[in-house]
Amino acid sequence: MSNTQPFWFKQALTLTGDQPGRPLTSNISTDVCIVGGGFTGLWTAIKIKQQSPNTDVTIVEKGRCGEGASGRNGGCMLTFATKLNTLISLFGVTEAIRLVQASEQAVFDIKKFCQAHHIDADIRVDGAIYTANNAAQAKKLYQPLSLLDQYGINRWQKLKAHEAIKVSGSPLTQVAISTDAAGSLHPGKLVLGLKKAALSLGVNIYEHSPMTALQQTTTPEVNTKQGSIKAKKVVIAVNGWMGQMFPRFNRHYVLVSSDMVITKPQAQALTDVGLSHGKAVADSRIFVHYYRTSADGRLMLGKGGNLFAYANKMLPAFDQKSGFEAMLGKSFNKIFPSLAFNIEASWTGASDRSVTGLPFFGRLNENPKVFYGLGYSGNGVVQSYLGGEILSSLALGHNNTWSNCGLAKGPLGSFPPEPIRYLGAQIVKNCVQRKEQFEDANKTPWWFDQYMAKFAAAAGKADK
Repeated sequence: MSNTQPFWFKQALTLTGDQPGRPLTSNISTDVCIVGGGFTGLWTAIKIKQQSPNTDVTIVEKGRCGEGASGRNGGCMLTFATKLNTLISLFGVTEAIRLVQASEQAVFDIKKFCQAHHIDADIRVDGAIYTANNAAQAKKLYQPLSLLDQYGINRWQKLKAHEAIKVSGSPLTQVAISTDAAGSLHPGKLVLGLKKAALSLGVNIYEHSPMTALQQTTTPEVNTKQGSIKAKKVVIAVNGWMGQMFPRFNRHYVLVSSDMVITKPQAQALTDVGLSHGKAVADSRIFVHYYRTSADGRLMLGKGGNLFAYANKMLPAFDQKSGFEAMLGKSFNKIFPSLAFNIEASWTGASDRSVTGLPFFGRLNENPKVFYGLGYSGNGVVQSYLGGEILSSLALGHNNTWSNCGLAKGPLGSFPPEPIRYLGAQIVKNCVQRKEQFEDANKTPWWFDQYMAKFAAAAGKADK
């Protein structure tokens, strides 16, 4: 059990009446064993059963399903659209376009699934807004749109200053872009709803059963504290814990905190400033501020990049009340000067950020029977649905667009080794903070691009 339950998960436990599942206490066999009961593991299990109802699927979860990243994220439904340039450079135009459109369709598919399975996850497909709060941010905000326009897949539109202020709820907003293919949801209610749906489809779920070892034999075997599972196929869906279980993955992602606060209900005050919708909103900082309202009239504000973990160790701070409440309060008062910072709760989560900023999937040690996926880089609510498509296709042995997906080629790129990576992260964080202070004062940090180019070159040499 988590030491400090984040607001979403704690509230969902109360509202849904979810009961802890039984632990694994025997030695069993299954067709597919999934390690991890969060969004990725549950979507994978559900999609396997939808495609192959007779396939026996078993999930083992170290705590309760969803109490990790799935129950503590911001609940923002965002897509790959603004990452089209990165997708093209990695996978080519055709696959990049397919992934963008698939991620946008996934927003609507998640809502449809929840309606079909009677999951009340407070899903509001109201869109998303990306804002610019200073001239430097405004200059870069529109850049992705021209590429989307070029390939005829642009669902975004530019908002003028008065429109941007009205819909973002903040007088700081100078300009913004918006899309309809996005929204927000209650992550705790979604993950517990997925657990219920998986059980109804015949998935076996064992909670409080952490994997202690994986035997990669002819028939893989997952060992837990009190039992074991022999499986024809195994899917590792533990996200930020991957590097602790399989150290070679530590070169391919970095654990960084995302700190969140949520207010007490203040629906009328939110309506008064224009936040009567469920849109996901994010500014254009490198360590982004993001916010959204809740269905019960609260306002959640989060910020990434406050803590970096050495060697991707799960820091105690990742499972505690946020140590940056004062900083978040200062940001809140600046962004929403007319709202009261009447905080209900704060919490922290660990985000597994990959080199590319995109998730990656593949076969563990090239084993044709063991698969994995991670690296959602702070955007896992929608992307984990696609992860379920990829991992279910791999586990079922399908030869389709998902099993051959560009994202299913394993990690693309690596970070320098420790301690260079950690020290570099601190330098970059300080540099970014100084840059943003300059930009907030409408000054141009002429040194930033030159400095970052030199640092990237030095990191590349260290990596080799």
